[in-house]
Amino acid sequence: MLGFLLRLLPFWVREPLLIAVGSVLGVRIMYLAVRDHDRVAAGLGVVFLVFTAIRVHAVIRALRARRNPSPTASADGAAVDAAPQAQPQPQAQAVTGSRPRPDTPEKEHNAWGQAVAAVAVFGALGAALWVAPRFMPSDDNSPQPASCSGGTHEELPKAYKDTPRPVTGEELCKALNRPDLAELLGTPEETATTASSTNNTAPLTDGKVAQPEAEVTFDTYTVNVSATYNELSTDQYVKLMKFGDEKDVKTLTVLGRPAVLSSDHTMKLEINLGSGGSGGPVEEGPLARTLSVALGRKDRGGYCDITVWSTSGALPNDSALLNIAEKVLPRIPERPVR
Repeated sequence: MLGFLLRLLPFWVREPLLIAVGSVLGVRIMYLAVRDHDRVAAGLGVVFLVFTAIRVHAVIRALRARRNPSPTASADGAAVDAAPQAQPQPQAQAVTGSRPRPDTPEKEHNAWGQAVAAVAVFGALGAALWVAPRFMPSDDNSPQPASCSGGTHEELPKAYKDTPRPVTGEELCKALNRPDLAELLGTPEETATTASSTNNTAPLTDGKVAQPEAEVTFDTYTVNVSATYNELSTDQYVKLMKFGDEKDVKTLTVLGRPAVLSSDHTMKLEINLGSGGSGGPVEEGPLARTLSVALGRKDRGGYCDITVWSTSGALPNDSALLNIAEKVLPRIPERPVR
């Protein structure tokens, strides 16, 4: 099909186009062959260059033929000039008027114009193909980062209406699902696989304490952020940790707010979807590291938990939690002083 289309093109369009394509491909293939020491590619590059040389030779011969008329045509012209004077004058004028010499320069000019136009068109197409990938969306099959749900907003529980300036789960998800979150975790090559959020209430509070949360999952780590709008201060929270199973408790200050680092095991629950539909017992899951930060500098109650864990049990450095907190906390309004 391509060969048929090329044959339809005029000579002075087709040949310069083939020369341009052959020279570009030949030089490129030869460069790759020399760089990669590939003999097959070198042979292919030679074929393209030889093909281009043949086309150049054909164009040169055509140009010379146009500039230098053939000897036969010159002899015919001389014979016409030497015709007997007895020949009728109108016929001599007709023969003289049929000479194509005055039109020859114009045809040569058109041929050169066609050649230049063909090369220009080829250059424009090459430039478009070179620049297009930078501005057109990529069609590759690389995974896209997960995004937070932007669906219909469901009605918030009553606890959110009774809490001054509470953050929602969707707002937490947008604050957590940052483009640089994987880099903050120390795995910059990874892409978020899931991102979700909920507008829950804290357990054992009869639905009276708002506790929105968001979670972003990578291949290595999972990050969960929640905000609990209760009356518990960070100091009281640390005292409760002493009665629990939290390990490696460490108090510190984050963005001028009281904070505490702690470790605890997650829960592992197996659900059997077979005929019985029963699940296994709740088991101890991998260790998780949590940074809890007060919702206000005055620490009048409420805190934000940033928790990281992995299925392998590996944990990032505490600096990763601190870096995430410095990015997420400014997106959560401080709890007003009552």
